[in-house]
Amino acid sequence: MTSSLRVGLLGCGNVGGALVRLLVDEGGRIAARTGLELDLAAVAVRSQSREREVPVPAGTLTIDAASVVADPNVDVVVEVIGGIEPARTLILTALKSGKPVITANKELLANCGDELFEAAASSGVDLLFEAAVAGGIPLIRPLRESLAGESIRRVMGIVNGTTNFILTRMSEEGASYHDALAEAQSLGYAERDPTADVEGFDAAAKAAILANVAFGARVVAGDVYREGIAGITESDIAMADRLGYAVKLLAVVEHDEGGAGQAESVAVRVHPAMIPVTHPLASVRDSFNAVFVEGGAVGDLMFLGRGAGGMPTASAVLGDLLDAAHNLTTGGAGRTVALRRVAIRPIDDLRSAYYIALEVADRPGVLHAVSGILGQHQVSIRLMEQESMGGPGGARLVFVTHPAYERDVQACLGELRHLDVVHSLGGILRVIGT
Repeated sequence: MTSSLRVGLLGCGNVGGALVRLLVDEGGRIAARTGLELDLAAVAVRSQSREREVPVPAGTLTIDAASVVADPNVDVVVEVIGGIEPARTLILTALKSGKPVITANKELLANCGDELFEAAASSGVDLLFEAAVAGGIPLIRPLRESLAGESIRRVMGIVNGTTNFILTRMSEEGASYHDALAEAQSLGYAERDPTADVEGFDAAAKAAILANVAFGARVVAGDVYREGIAGITESDIAMADRLGYAVKLLAVVEHDEGGAGQAESVAVRVHPAMIPVTHPLASVRDSFNAVFVEGGAVGDLMFLGRGAGGMPTASAVLGDLLDAAHNLTTGGAGRTVALRRVAIRPIDDLRSAYYIALEVADRPGVLHAVSGILGQHQVSIRLMEQESMGGPGGARLVFVTHPAYERDVQACLGELRHLDVVHSLGGILRVIGT
């Protein structure tokens, strides 16, 4: 038997339009495989007069999003308009009226997820968001369901395709950051204002959601330590390659169960890092995303695929829509996300190896002065390289340290900035996976 459900779609842009095409073009196959017939009942848009390339069913367009949510003929709501408001109010209204919601809204989930999850649990309906992190990659569902009993230690990944494209061009073609960014913009990978991507805001929102799902920790975007890639230079990329590393912008969420007088805690951060070229994440190129999960029993898992784009993201939305529709027809709901307060470790407590590049005077005693400051702050040198800057009186010192605390490294850098033989601090990168 085939069950028919009516879908209310909020937003018909890149992702919404792709979802419409999937529902129209693949509806017969979906019904044959799943027994679910998904009909578009209403589509909320900003302008009804705009020409659309997708086959939106006649009579479904409206500019009144609230009317779509309130429509008694709408069984399931899909939100792909983005932003905090009116998306938050629309989703809460739908959930409280007993309608499952599928969303791709990472900004909303990263800031108001707790409120939304509680509303879904209270109403006994689904709130699904596979498309909010890593686009078309099936990631949220495995973390929430397949790995629900797993003791996950760390989730680490490339979750922003724009920055990965830029770093790939810098690594493989020797492009400057500005040239690689311009190419990303010309290809549509980066917005005219790329701040959300290159400064790490997009990845930070996704990191907060990953901490929510993987650890059940109440984390919002503002809790995430964040650095972008604008300070990465061709020299840093070239030196990393020479040392056997690749440079990637990583979202890292780590869990510590505590014990022996220590409270349970999580660390959540986004920053560029050097990873060994032998690590699976090092070979992820261009706009692809990949997420590496380290579990206690299962070991290491990696999820790889298109992290953005209309069709890949719409594919993830469609998967959630089918789940919600199935649960609705059988009178149930999937596993909800329940969050609890957990201590969030500050970045100062991070213990990591570091790559440090300095432009210094090229004269006797400089290395001794610099290494002395490193030693005073318990920062031990694992390897060091020196190269001429090509100009009069200048050299470049590069260090890779043994693991040290972030607070000690930052204190060391603060002192080096005021050392008369140091002209400037170059790249500072955390080294992961040594």
